[in-house]
Formats: sequence, structure tokens, C-alpha cells
Amino acid sequence: MERISEATYRESDLSLDDFPGRYNRTKTPPIQFDSELDLDLPHSLAAAISAPSRASHRSSVYRINWRTYARTMCAGTVATSIVIFGVFSIFWGALWKMPAHPLAGWVIDSDGGPVGEAVTAALLGASVPAIKWVARPDLVGQDVGALVHAEKTWVAVFHPTFNLFLLVNSNASAAMLQPDNDAATAITVYAVEARSENAFRLLIRPTTQALLESISAEIATQNVQRLSTETLSSLATAAPQVITRPVWYNIVNLAPFDVPVAVAITFVGLIFTTILAFFIVMIGVSARTLSNIEKRISTPRLLVLRLGSIFLAYFFLSLFLSLLSLAFQVNFNRTFGRAGFLVFWMLNYTGMLAVGLILEALVPLLTSRFLPFFLIFWVIANVAVCTQPIDVFPHFFRYGYAMPYYNISGAARTILFGTKNNLPLHFGILIAWVALSIVLLVACQLIQRRRS
Repeated sequence: MERISEATYRESDLSLDDFPGRYNRTKTPPIQFDSELDLDLPHSLAAAISAPSRASHRSSVYRINWRTYARTMCAGTVATSIVIFGVFSIFWGALWKMPAHPLAGWVIDSDGGPVGEAVTAALLGASVPAIKWVARPDLVGQDVGALVHAEKTWVAVFHPTFNLFLLVNSNASAAMLQPDNDAATAITVYAVEARSENAFRLLIRPTTQALLESISAEIATQNVQRLSTETLSSLATAAPQVITRPVWYNIVNLAPFDVPVAVAITFVGLIFTTILAFFIVMIGVSARTLSNIEKRISTPRLLVLRLGSIFLAYFFLSLFLSLLSLAFQVNFNRTFGRAGFLVFWMLNYTGMLAVGLILEALVPLLTSRFLPFFLIFWVIANVAVCTQPIDVFPHFFRYGYAMPYYNISGAARTILFGTKNNLPLHFGILIAWVALSIVLLVACQLIQRRRS
């Protein structure tokens, strides 16, 4: 290292005011080095001088980064916790008291005899939470099965004219049995499984079977008490079922849920449809961000771009989703013949627009950071009303009649199983959601443009 030889002081930089006294050194004259002098410091020494400042700056940046990371993670965890109690509770609340209200059931006695009276009295007096039985004598002579299929009620117990000779005549014998005295025809139960397979399997069938078996056992006991010992002996040999089960029932399933893969169409697949729709929304956001096209075109063109992209993408996705069901041999010809697949495709297309277009509409307001939280709410609010009939839920869940999932599921059941045809209503509600989402999309885009 070379030694600094001298320092050059400029006279113009010094004045008498700078030295008011001998010992007053409050101001120090500036020292200027010759530009030609070169301080050739070793590289290690220079690095040692600059290292603390760089390390301090780096640690400061790291602290800011870690604070941002921790703050974001904590905020996200808190928001997710709020979702658990605020959104998931909708689904838990739907299943909390099941059933909160009973399903409607009819009792129709066209015989007027002791069996009919016993069945009617037992069903009307039964204290069961699943079904509320109502006597309908005004429906005698009508097609009860057609009324149940038309969704006038959930279940109907019909007692036709029945040969009750053995039940009222204590002197009856096996020789007096009539050919039409079939215990299985004494009571007929009508229900539609495809309307709601969960309600049929968990509520309607178990409740009805338990009640009718109890009624049959009680009638058998009373019948044995009326018959003489000789008659019992002869009946036990010739027709033992008359003693043990004089009255029985037959369940007529007007529309069975006989396509297992249909669960993926009427329930679980609806969640998949929403996830696919959400993917397309996020892909569109990424495409507009990477291309920077959103800032280069006018608002009307941007609206046309967003809507056109969604409509076109969902058109093909709904087709592929329908073809997937067709590949697993789902029969679409049961209700509409060969046009069934086309109707099902249009249902998937309209349904995907109904559940996905609202996500596209809220992107400018919620952004990609908060849109997943709305997605969770949207899925839970729809799924909660599809597990069981809305009739058994608390009144709060009556909103489900207007939700996309409920109407997609109802329309799919008509196409696949031939349940009551409410397609105009179901498609109308789905189209209303599409129209509402378009209006919301335009409004949100205008608000976002004004802010920017």
C-alpha cells in the first residue's frame, strides 16, 4: 500500500471565520485528495470493510421476507378456520337432525275390512320421525302408482280388496281357502327409489317394512286366537303361512336406481364438474396475465373474450364428460330414446355454465387469492341439499330448490331412470343462473376497470 504523500488545501475553502480562536476547532476544513492518487487497498481488506454492510442488508431483507411469509400463512390459516365453522357447518347442519321433518305418506284402504282398518289405524298411530302417514280414502279407485310416480307423495300403502274369510270366521278350515287369498297381495307399497335413493334406502323402506311386519305379526296373533284347535291343526298342515303370516306386503319400486355408476352423475360428479369449471377459470386468468391482453383491449372486447372462452371451453368439456358416462355403458335411451344422450349433454353443458360462470364473474373482485374460498362455499351450499330430499331438512335448506346441483341431479334422474319429467323447470333454473352470472360478470368487470 502506497503512502499518501501530501494533501492539497484550497485557499478558497478557508477563511478567518473558520478559526475564531486558538483552541476553537468546531469546523474542520475539507480535505481533498489529488485525483491522481490511487489508494490501492488489498481486496481482502475491501471485502472486510464492505461485508458488514452487505450482511446487514441481507439479514434485513430476510427478516422482511420471513415476516411476510409468516403473516400470509397465519392469515390464510385463520381464514381457513373461519371457513370450517362458517361454511362447513352448512353441510353438518343439514345432517345434524335427520330427518328434521317427515316425508309424506298415504294410506289407501279400498277394502274397508278388519285388515284395512288395522293397517290404517297402525300406520296413522305410528310415532316415527321418517314418514307422516295420512289416510286418503278419496283416492280409492285411482291409479295409486301413477300418483306416486308423479311425485304427489313419497310413499303410498295401498290395501286392495282381499279375501278375509279366515280372519273373521273362527270355524274356517283349509278347505275353505280361496285361490286369490295370497298374503303377499294384501298390502302393496308404492315408492320411487330413483327420486332419492338415499331416502328410499334409509328412510322409506326401513320404516315401512318395520311397521308392516309389526302389523302382520299382530294380525297373525289375533287370527290364531280366533281359530279353534282343530282348525289350527289342519291349517298347519295344509297352509302354515296362513297362520304365521296371514297378511303380508309387496313393495313396488316404480323407478329403481339400477345404474350404480349414476351416483357419479347425480351427486359426486357434480363436484367434479365444479372443479373442472374452476380449472378453466384459473387457466383463463393465467392466459390473460401472461399475454397481457387484458390491458391492451377495450372493455367490451374483454367481456366478449372472457364469455366466449368460457362458453367454448365448457362446450367441449361437457361433451367429454358425457362421453365418459357413455363409455361406462350408462343407458340414456330409457326416457327420450336415441335423443337421450343429446339431452344429457346439454344438461351437462348448461349445468357447467351455471356452476362455473359465476366463478368467472367474481374473478375481478375476489382475485385468484380469495376465489378458492368462494369455491368452497359454492360447493358446500350445493352439496348440502343433495344428500337427502329437501323435505326432510330444516326449513333453512329450502334454498336448495333454486341451486344448480339440485336441478342438475333432478334432470339427470329423469333422463336415466324415467322419474317425473320436470326438465323445463330444471333447465329454466339453470339458465337463470347463467343469465345472472353474465350480468354479474359485466358488473364486476366494469368495477375493476374503474378502479384501475
